[in-house]
Amino acid sequence: MASAIVNSVAGQAGSLLLSSILALQLIMRLAPLAFLFLSLLTKLPAQEKSKPAPSPAASSSLDKTRLEAYVRHLLAVIPEVQVKIDDPKPTSVPDLQEVAVHFTYQGRSQDENFYLTKDGQHILRGVVYNLTQNPFQEDLDKLKTGSAPSFGPANAPVTAIEFGDFECPNCKEEAKTLRDNVPSQFPTQVRVYFKDFPLEQIHPWAKAAAITGRCIYHQNAGAFWKYHDWIYEHQAEITPDNLKTQVTDFAKTVPDLDGLQLGHCIDTKATEAEVDASMAEARALHVDATPTLFLNGRRLVGNYPWQNIDQIINGELSYQKTAQSAAKPEKSDEKCCEVKIPSVLDK
Repeated sequence: MASAIVNSVAGQAGSLLLSSILALQLIMRLAPLAFLFLSLLTKLPAQEKSKPAPSPAASSSLDKTRLEAYVRHLLAVIPEVQVKIDDPKPTSVPDLQEVAVHFTYQGRSQDENFYLTKDGQHILRGVVYNLTQNPFQEDLDKLKTGSAPSFGPANAPVTAIEFGDFECPNCKEEAKTLRDNVPSQFPTQVRVYFKDFPLEQIHPWAKAAAITGRCIYHQNAGAFWKYHDWIYEHQAEITPDNLKTQVTDFAKTVPDLDGLQLGHCIDTKATEAEVDASMAEARALHVDATPTLFLNGRRLVGNYPWQNIDQIINGELSYQKTAQSAAKPEKSDEKCCEVKIPSVLDK
């Protein structure tokens, strides 16, 4: 009886031990899978956090179709005008982007700048000024005078840069105004530069005349101004067909001008690239009419009477004097590094 009980207990213990061994083996087999599963669970949130869904603010807020429709309505642009809107560009103003809008119609072009708020719901039209800078600094940075014909002293405090067209009647009037008055009224204070901006769409011989002017300038800088005055004076007599003949006859009246060299320069359009560069500069400045004059960066569009130009120049000279005076430190009556009781004997 006791032997039977012992044998039964031993058998149960052996079965229990066998079951424990089998369970342990199963756990050991499943452990790597459980570890892998737990690893995946811990990594999933990290992956979701590293790739958040793009928010509306992060994407471009400019709806070009909507903006074009709005601008067409704002400016009453006719359907035949083509409108192209550039991608927004950052500005120095936080949360404000610059958007250039280009209009073209029958070969003519015009550009407008708008400013777009970050949410894409508001636009501003005009110019954004930085109170810490010259109000005309943006244009001054784009104006180049290195290779342009000029008259007046190099160190003049006022610089006048004219974008002109030799076939433009208004340019003819302003040219005469500047030539007749600047040398006599401001002989040491103003330097005038001439830059080409022929409006080819409406003036058929203007660009050819600009190329010719550059040819003359390279041959004789002083002769350019004789040509400048002559071509405006004879503007009504010139046509696309007789321009070269007229210029050839003019060249014969200028002693220091080689007619053969000039003819070759005109025929080969040797200076066309310079005229194109001047035109590109004008477009970068958003010049769309002639004459356009920049007086120390101040833009004057159209033919201004001399009375107005005279007042603007004097105003610029007065402003410069005021700015210089403000920049100078005030003189002190007290001597440096001396502490002394005031006395009537002091000098």
